[in-house]
This record gives sequence, structure tokens and C-alpha cells, in this order.
Amino acid sequence: MLAFNRWIKNLFLLIIVFYFVGCSQLTSINMYSTNEEITLGRQYSFQIEKQLQLINDPIINEYINDIGQRLVSVSQRKNLRYTFKVVNDSAINAFAIPGGFCYVNLGLILFADTESELASVIGHEIGHVVGEHGMENMTKQNIIGIAGALALGSSPSFGEEFMASLIQTGIITNYGRAAELEADKFGIQQMHDAGINPSGSRIFFEKLALEEKEGSNRMSSILSTHPPTSIRIKKATKIIKSLPLKDYDPLKTKKFQILKDYLLKMTDG
Repeated sequence: MLAFNRWIKNLFLLIIVFYFVGCSQLTSINMYSTNEEITLGRQYSFQIEKQLQLINDPIINEYINDIGQRLVSVSQRKNLRYTFKVVNDSAINAFAIPGGFCYVNLGLILFADTESELASVIGHEIGHVVGEHGMENMTKQNIIGIAGALALGSSPSFGEEFMASLIQTGIITNYGRAAELEADKFGIQQMHDAGINPSGSRIFFEKLALEEKEGSNRMSSILSTHPPTSIRIKKATKIIKSLPLKDYDPLKTKKFQILKDYLLKMTDG
């Protein structure tokens, strides 16, 4: 029995090591069904939205939802009901949680100079849902929780408590480099398929790189878990060049300009 307990503890420690070094043995594992993902996503969105200040402006919300649904319509995972909401936060950031719940900060909308730039970030977040990256994170954490409960002799409720803490610690949206690059790839392909100029993705990354160089802290959230921006620029450029020729919408559409003017008046007021 002692030998078994020692083996379990070693397994637990090994899983921890695999997770924190990003070992491939614990990537691309999803133990949840789509229905389970939707249920969990709905629960987490309810928890998250109690902590966020959402903007309930129909003009802003309709615009962001239109872009999001346009990208979703050409995505590789259309069997979810995606929702897009705007957060009254000046930080330049956006995030998505399992089940198709996507959140865009007001600061990101104001930072974007074109609709294409804005769409690139929204497409990236949709890409995380398409790639089931949040569910993979939950699976890894569940494995760690179960192993930990066995190793430490915790009560049966340990796993449930462990899972409940995920949303509070941000682990679900703390993706590894491979997941971030895959989300970039999905996002760029969605832009192309939807007729939105994917060059906006590269341009946005270049703006991020400039902000980094200038030491701006406005990007701390969006860059904290992402690969080096220089790598993302190179990858995005390569993907865009490989796409077939296509007529795209203008980088800056009339609707986008109207929205920006509306937001500037709103924030100035």
C-alpha cells in the first residue's frame, strides 16, 4: 500500500512537471463532450459577468456581434451558439471561454485603427473555441486535480473544488504557445473566408510590437501568455501569403468609422 501511494505521488508530480513545461503528452487532450462544454461555459460566463462591467449599448454590441457572427459562419466549429459582449475596460484585450462566450474590451476597439485589425483579434478568440483550447486546459487541470486528490488523500469533493477555482485563477484562458499560434492560424483563415482582409492581423501584431518596444503597459494582459510578437508576425505573414487571391472588404469600413466616431464622442463625454 505504501508503495502504491508513493507511485501515485510520483505520478502526480510527473503530471505537474509535464503541465508546467508544456510537454506534448498533455496537449490536445479533451475529455469533455460539446454539450458538457456548453454547460460549463454557460456556468463560467455567469460567474465571469458578475465581475465585469458590460456595456449594454445596442450600437456597440450589434457591431461587435455582427463581426463575430460573420467569422463564426465560416469557422470550423459552427455547432455552438457564440455570444459576443463588450466590456467597459480600457485595457487592450479580449478573451473567450469554452462554449463560445467571447468578450471584447472597449480599449481594444478604441486601439484598432481598422475593422480588419479588430476582426483579427475577435477571430483569434474564436480560434481558441474552435481549437477547444479552454477545454484542453480544463482536462489537464482535472487530471492534476484527480491525481492530487489521490496523492494527498483529499476528500471526493477535492476535484470539484479544484475545478471551481479554474475560472478564478484564469487558467482556462492561459494558453500555451502552440494554442496561441493555432488560434492565430484559425483567425486568419476565418478572415479570408469571410472576405475580411487578413492583413489586419499582421498590422495588429506590428502595432503590438511597437507598443512593446515603447514599454507600454496597456498590452500586459494580451501579451502575458502569448508567443513573442515577432514570431506571430512572421507566422501571420507566411499564412497570409499562402492564401489564394481574393477581393476583400476595405481595411476600414464605413460602419467601423461610424462606430469609432460614436465611441470617441461617448468616451469624451
